[in-house]
Amino acid sequence: MDEFLQSDNEVVLLCTSILSLSDVVKSMPFQCLKQPTLFADVLSVKEYPRDVLLQALPPESDLICTHPMFGPESGRDGWHGLTLMYEKVRIRNEAVCSGFLHIFASEGCKMLEMTCEEHDKLAAKSQFLTHTIGRVLAEMQIEPTPIDTKGFEKLFEVKESVANDSFDLFNGLYVHNRFARQQLKNFEVAFDGVKHKLLDRMNE
Repeated sequence: MDEFLQSDNEVVLLCTSILSLSDVVKSMPFQCLKQPTLFADVLSVKEYPRDVLLQALPPESDLICTHPMFGPESGRDGWHGLTLMYEKVRIRNEAVCSGFLHIFASEGCKMLEMTCEEHDKLAAKSQFLTHTIGRVLAEMQIEPTPIDTKGFEKLFEVKESVANDSFDLFNGLYVHNRFARQQLKNFEVAFDGVKHKLLDRMNE
């Protein structure tokens, strides 16, 4: 790691799990940097890595927080039309930052500049909620049947879409996104509301 940071790196891309980011950053000998460097992360939450890195990085180093909205499966055949969210948190060297972003733009990505806070608000309502519903369906061990409706097929796709993701990812999406906690409460309230409506009809 010392030798790596001593190299002439203009950009260092941090690709860690959400839960391991803090330990990885703490282990990095930033004093070995020979030049101001642009650091970028790709975590699925954004306020958390922003805060961790702002505290840990040397003040002369730049920081851009990104979330490529695709992975090995969805991006296997190219990135055209897939979204890269980013926030220029602390940028002094615009040329290096523009060069980094151009990698994604040149591959046809939809470039979406957004604050880390706004990202986490939206991600709690979309990515975290999708993972929550998928995990619930997995716990129920739902499987295809000979009489599946289109609606059920879509539900099964949601369950399958999170099946290969680790529980650590789901845990990270919850623990390190303050907006996810409210979404989990909203999910519980909504489920209870539907349940009580059914039970009330039975008692009429």
